[in-house]
Amino acid sequence: MTTRLFPPILALAMMMLAIPPAVSAEPEWQHATALVGEPKYAEGFERFEYVNPDAPKGGALDLSASDSFDTLNPIPAKGDLAVGLELVFETLMVSSEDEIAANYGLLAEAVRFPEDYSWVTYRLREDARWHDGEPVTAEDVVWSFEQTVAHNPQREFYYRHVVKAEKTGPREITFTFDEKNNKELPKIVGELLILPRHWWEDAEGEPRAIDETTLLPVMGSGPYRIANIRPGESMAFERVEDYWGKDLNVNVGRHNFDRVTYTYFGDRNVEFEAFKAGDVDFWRENEAKRWANSYDFPAVAEGRIVREEPENLYRSSGVLVGFIPNLRREKFSDPRVRRALNFAYNFEDQNKNLFFDQYERIDSFFYGTELASSGLPEGEELEILESLRGQIPESVFTTAYENPVGGNERDVQANMRGNLREAISLFREAGYELRDGRMVNSQTGEPFTFEILLNGSIIEKVALPYAENLKRIGVDVSVRVLSDSSQYTNRLRSRDFDMIYSGWGQSMSPGNEQAEYWGSEAADREGSANYAGIADPAIDQLIKQVAFAGDRETLIATVRALDRVLLANHFVVPTYTLRHSRLAYWDHITHPEELPYYGIGFPDVWWHAGEE
Repeated sequence: MTTRLFPPILALAMMMLAIPPAVSAEPEWQHATALVGEPKYAEGFERFEYVNPDAPKGGALDLSASDSFDTLNPIPAKGDLAVGLELVFETLMVSSEDEIAANYGLLAEAVRFPEDYSWVTYRLREDARWHDGEPVTAEDVVWSFEQTVAHNPQREFYYRHVVKAEKTGPREITFTFDEKNNKELPKIVGELLILPRHWWEDAEGEPRAIDETTLLPVMGSGPYRIANIRPGESMAFERVEDYWGKDLNVNVGRHNFDRVTYTYFGDRNVEFEAFKAGDVDFWRENEAKRWANSYDFPAVAEGRIVREEPENLYRSSGVLVGFIPNLRREKFSDPRVRRALNFAYNFEDQNKNLFFDQYERIDSFFYGTELASSGLPEGEELEILESLRGQIPESVFTTAYENPVGGNERDVQANMRGNLREAISLFREAGYELRDGRMVNSQTGEPFTFEILLNGSIIEKVALPYAENLKRIGVDVSVRVLSDSSQYTNRLRSRDFDMIYSGWGQSMSPGNEQAEYWGSEAADREGSANYAGIADPAIDQLIKQVAFAGDRETLIATVRALDRVLLANHFVVPTYTLRHSRLAYWDHITHPEELPYYGIGFPDVWWHAGEE
């Protein structure tokens, strides 16, 4: 028997030895990545379509900034960082402004990753150089990542799924992730700011403190270097003539000004007067009244100042802004109380009397995009919500979210009396009652009071009427304006506030950043963007589903489901927004005839057009 079976077994063994073991194919190198579809621009493309390849180089661009600055170090979460440093530092990849979430090689010439997205490797360009002529190395990239996560809690959280960054070739860096099939992870590490390790670690034999603020003129690899610093007052950047990347396809038609200067102002009105006088070249208006009434000076009438209202910037972004209560305070823990706070806000009155009917009321955490929920859930969105039934408010299945309406076209106060009665009713359901005109806890008698903390005076005219409406139902609200931005930042980071006025911008491809905004792990982490302190297991689950959505349709359905749950919990009193930019600029600067579809390209693709 053995004799009869042995030859076939031997033959089979020999055949198996002759077959080489299966080897998984190495992922191919790519010039670009896209979260939605395929990259628009093929490998070897000449330039982005929205730039002017013949834009002249030269001239100065004078810009303004608000408040002040006390650091040029982008790594630690300390101090007030100067604006404009994106001109100095570069990332591995750069996004285009006529696509959604598409990135092309900048410091990196190529990228590759496996089908399960468990790691990503970037290959640096051989000619990438720091401003001192030293090459940008794989060691620089690894060091930049390690320092970023070590000294910036927000970035540490953002990159929490990166378990290792290592040099895996002469110009190659591999980032390994602790989870698979999260297609956003390769993209977010490509957006990491890369700093020169040798500049920070060897300053004439003494290392510079990467974990501290600094006003030293930091070195980068970008198209500009720091030319002049007046601490807290101004920053000037000069174009690097021998910039290593000036001929890259992603840079054609960009970085056209010889000098870019930012001057800081503590008062927005003084800042506008500087623009009117010609000391500032470009102005992005953020005040409806000023846009309506304050452009009647000669330079506008003579056409020397151009005014435009492009929608481009908002085609790829959503937004939520409003009054954000701090859920870490027990008084805001009941969703009925938070809902009551919305009934006291009268958007219609403010839009008519303060904003010249220029604004829209926000009713979504992804307002202005296809990601915003509306009506009642159905299809895949409903299936996602059904899986969480019992863990989320039942109203997401039965009631479409709507903000209270304070008035109508004829009477902007028409409905406020009824709204305030509804607010009192909600407070009563939550255990409060009116005693001698004050809203108090029914059990303890403690008055319901809180402070609205504002970063500067711009929103004060919005907050004060809101506070007055709340006082009409016995809620004692004070408004505190901090003119010192660093003081406000410190209080925000340490969660030392009752309510703030702030918000979140959203891309068309939400992903891992949602955990930073609404995730439980970010709720009590100092410096996170979870300002409200949201900590809800169902929301955590939805965030995870957003990050792992397999296709665009599933992503949209999941984000809409997340939107509904956030809205139903009344974490924010949504206010208003404008879905176009209000731009004014002196005619000696200009831009391509067609701005990029998803942006205004400022200042990258603009240029100096003539005599000042």
